[in-house]
Amino acid sequence: MSASRRSGTTDELGPEEPGPGGAELLAALLDGMDAALCAFDADGVVTHWNREAERILGWSAAEAVGRQGFSGWAVRTADAEEVEARLLSAMDAHGRQVHEFALLTKDGGRVLVRTQSAAVRGGDGKPAGVYCAFSEVHAQIDLERSIALSEALLENASWGVVLVDADLRPAVANEHAARALGMGRTALLGRPLGELLGQGVEELESALSHVLAEGAPPAPAEMWLSVRATESGEPERRCWRSGFLRLASPLAEEPVPLGVAWLFLDVTEAKQTEQEAAQLRFRSQQLHRASRAAGECEDPTEAATVQLDFALAGFADHALIDLVASQTADGEPVRLIRVAATPAGAPGPCLPVAKAGLPVRYLEGHPAPQCVDRVGSVRASAGTAPPERARGWAAARQWPEDSVHALCTVLRSRGRTLGVVTFLRGASRTQFERADATYAESVSARVAASLDLAGVLGAG
Repeated sequence: MSASRRSGTTDELGPEEPGPGGAELLAALLDGMDAALCAFDADGVVTHWNREAERILGWSAAEAVGRQGFSGWAVRTADAEEVEARLLSAMDAHGRQVHEFALLTKDGGRVLVRTQSAAVRGGDGKPAGVYCAFSEVHAQIDLERSIALSEALLENASWGVVLVDADLRPAVANEHAARALGMGRTALLGRPLGELLGQGVEELESALSHVLAEGAPPAPAEMWLSVRATESGEPERRCWRSGFLRLASPLAEEPVPLGVAWLFLDVTEAKQTEQEAAQLRFRSQQLHRASRAAGECEDPTEAATVQLDFALAGFADHALIDLVASQTADGEPVRLIRVAATPAGAPGPCLPVAKAGLPVRYLEGHPAPQCVDRVGSVRASAGTAPPERARGWAAARQWPEDSVHALCTVLRSRGRTLGVVTFLRGASRTQFERADATYAESVSARVAASLDLAGVLGAG
């Protein structure tokens, strides 16, 4: 006796025996299903009972098949008539019927189940019995909750959710993620991540591959990624705090990876604020260290160059000091004399240059003379010019050839303009911003005070 009865009403539920081994094949198919299945003939006698039904209620197929309904064993006697009537009513109904009621387990416990029953027709087209699938209601509720949670995460989450398949291509994305990636939810599906992201995509793909192979990391990771599709057309660099979950099929005996759930939250503004605060703390500390070191110098000019050495750390690659010539006729262009500079090649300390007193031949419109004329900061940059063109740009302005970004700040002390300090950055650094100009002005004020002590005269 397996999952079905071989004689009597068994034949009434379908055509004749399909051939040698047909009953065994049917029993194997029923036993291999994840749903609990049973069947009744037209008189309400149990004809089929699979292993999942046995697992839920504890009754084996040998104990269940051949019984008259559920009365006295699978339901309380008081409920048996009602349960049987509801199940057998499917023979006279069209389509499936869904019911919920309590069944008894073999050990006397009660299990609330949800059944789906449908009529089975005989060869003459008349009802021959009822086929019934049932499952524990709490399992169904758990499934519905899981589906509801998944839909809520995708539709209503305030963070991005992207389900990436085993080939590292988006399979599902919520609205938040689509907006962050600058593309419609359906447009990004199945596309390589390299088409959606620029800088940092290798780091993300490496993380996803690791999660597929090893599982989720113990903590979120912060990744700086540039999004290719933006309204301005320029790649936009964002910091996304990312969490990862490996997805595996719950139906397989061994975990089969379905992909990775990538959840991310944009924390760019918070990280930039944090970096700016850290930068301000560092620069404040550098100014404090510079003041202490300069105070140990007997030569005021040396104190001025020491100030610049401390200012360059984490700020710029080179620094130049040009002083205004002591004699300048009215209406003539400002003449500047180079008095100190960092090495043109590798980074090094700012040192005095030869004291020939010859003016630097700056072209018209050069940032340094403009800085003196305006008595304010002037910024300049070669931008994203090719290396050869950037070297020519720097050479034409009398700067080291690796210079790409410049910031000129005026040297003033006691109401007099002494000269200008030029800070230079290479291609590996970003352009100077307003916050950089504020810091450079603080450094220049200290340098000017030291040079004033050295007896340098400037143009008022």
